[in-house]
Amino acid sequence: MNKQGNTYTFIYSIILVVIVAVLLSVIALWLQPTQNENIENEKRQNILRSVNITSTPENSKELFDKYITRQFIVNSKGEEVAGNAFTVDLSKEVKKSCEERQLPVYVANIDGVTKYILPLQGTGLWGPIWGYISLNADKNTVYGTVFDHKGETPGLGAEITQDRFRRQFDGKTIFNNGNLVSILVKKGGGATGPHEVDAISGGTITSKGVESMLKNYLTCYEPFLKK
Repeated sequence: MNKQGNTYTFIYSIILVVIVAVLLSVIALWLQPTQNENIENEKRQNILRSVNITSTPENSKELFDKYITRQFIVNSKGEEVAGNAFTVDLSKEVKKSCEERQLPVYVANIDGVTKYILPLQGTGLWGPIWGYISLNADKNTVYGTVFDHKGETPGLGAEITQDRFRRQFDGKTIFNNGNLVSILVKKGGGATGPHEVDAISGGTITSKGVESMLKNYLTCYEPFLKK
């Protein structure tokens, strides 16, 4: 075959592409268990952080098994349904109506006191945001929160991950006289009410994304929280 001809070049290119594709597939399969383990460890760490337990990738499973005493799924009526709470993909569930969603619940025992942890999923300025909110045994008072994002602006919307933002939620309440009000994220400072926190300066859209995320998911959980 003429190595200078178009046919040779074409065949050579196809063979090269196939070899590279096979190699990439093999590497991806080889790395997948490690990637899945990292994702699971990060998820455990975030769940634990929402109840103020600090963990590392190395000890997250041990601490998770120690503090998380139960996990289950409820429907929009607050009824427990079959399924594995830990494997629910919120990025898919958030696109569904409350009536169709699987709603995971994690129960923690912190110093002998029950805490309920609810996962959250929403949208910020540039992409998805997510997190967890933990409630005291009264299913009303916030014990802790943790928020994360995919691509919010550093120094602005990305500040939702920082303690100075999430700590504002501690001790706030989501019900008012038996009615779900969630938590308002106020622009301009001055949030003083039991259902209010201050928005991030310069990150108003992401802050409002957190507010909408909380309202959206807590509304779905309302029947369970009222039980």
